[in-house]
Amino acid sequence: MHDPTPDTSLASFATVLASELPGAWTSTYHPDRGGDNDHGALTDRVWDMNDVADALANHAVDHCAVLQRHDGTRLFVADPIGHGDGYLIAALAPDDTPDEAFRGVREPDGITVYADPFSAAEYVTQDLLPRYYAALAQVHDNAARLTAPQPAETERVVMTWSGEALVVDKPTRADVTKALTENGFVFAPESNVFVLSGDDTAHQAASVRATGERLSALGIDTVLRHPQTRPALGTTLVAPPTPSITCPHRGR
Repeated sequence: MHDPTPDTSLASFATVLASELPGAWTSTYHPDRGGDNDHGALTDRVWDMNDVADALANHAVDHCAVLQRHDGTRLFVADPIGHGDGYLIAALAPDDTPDEAFRGVREPDGITVYADPFSAAEYVTQDLLPRYYAALAQVHDNAARLTAPQPAETERVVMTWSGEALVVDKPTRADVTKALTENGFVFAPESNVFVLSGDDTAHQAASVRATGERLSALGIDTVLRHPQTRPALGTTLVAPPTPSITCPHRGR
């Protein structure tokens, strides 16, 4: 049976509150110390856009307490600045997370409680902490996306129809050049392109498939591009690429 008239000073309130919350919590009291304090650094991390934030924006904090659990969860406790009894309690945002991770995440707004740490513990456990956990999960997910390595842009070889032939701009990689020439592409120095003749469509189709397989093994995509108009040999028009290789089926 707890004392029906507990000590309501902020430091004592925070200490008792810490002992009533689920898990192992510690309470640290931050007095004024003649104005030499770290209250500003703490209030900057208060994760609230409602009553607690409004109170902190309009009144200076003379003293406060911070409750911390072993997993890094922190709660800020302050007097009800301005008037009234009880205390303001709000979650503190994690320090080791980039600001971009908080974008689009609703703040787990704090609460105002009576000066009874036992009933306050129930409100914190049932109301504030669930909102904090939900917001923190979103922030962690956003942070993971921000730090995830971006996939490297896949190289590709574009084969463009030019009449009955397929044309590829001269590649900069020797292994790509080798894949082209070993599968029937012939270099046309006057246009600085490689050309696969369309005299024999069956042979042309087999060459395209073999080239695509070889380039895929090198980590390179192959795209067949069909220009809207028939270009001159060696000219490549910009058009939406076809994402996969298909065998040419054209009537003679």
